[in-house]
Amino acid sequence: MSGTAAPQPELSIDDIICQYPVCQYAVLDVTEIPFSEKVRHICRTECGRYGKSWSCPPGVGEVEECHKRCLQYEKTLVFTTLAEVSDASILSETLATRAGHEEVTRALVRELKERGADCLPLSSESCQICEKCAYPQPCRHPGYAIPCIESYGILVTEIAEKCGIDFLYDTHTVTWFGLIFFRC
Repeated sequence: MSGTAAPQPELSIDDIICQYPVCQYAVLDVTEIPFSEKVRHICRTECGRYGKSWSCPPGVGEVEECHKRCLQYEKTLVFTTLAEVSDASILSETLATRAGHEEVTRALVRELKERGADCLPLSSESCQICEKCAYPQPCRHPGYAIPCIESYGILVTEIAEKCGIDFLYDTHTVTWFGLIFFRC
């Protein structure tokens, strides 16, 4: 009898996803993900985190650099988690639910990596790990911080439509999106 454990069988995305509170998901070829400078314009003109976080522009690089980085992967897992709130118009309450989504994102990345995948996760909103980001000094948590989807020039609503994923957002429901670029 050998003292080594048998290798864990490779799990499909379905097998991995069903272990977590994921609402909807789809897998796309990386070439199906649309990148646009228009999204970056919104970051620059409307987001207070622009130029203040490594998870946002310009810290993540130009859209073309982000696009090239993503093209190094084969597939993209697009997924959502839902959070219930008493009133979605209360921004502090809505943002407080994001931690659960980030935990799911990190767990999915961990599962994929355990099965030999190389991953690049992106998530909703700007990183909030540190009370104040170290930007432009080096990131304090480079292996833990997750860049914002839109910071890469990716429009979430367009991907949701392409995948047939519902964008649920009402008075009591918040939909959080995640993307995980991966290759095996």
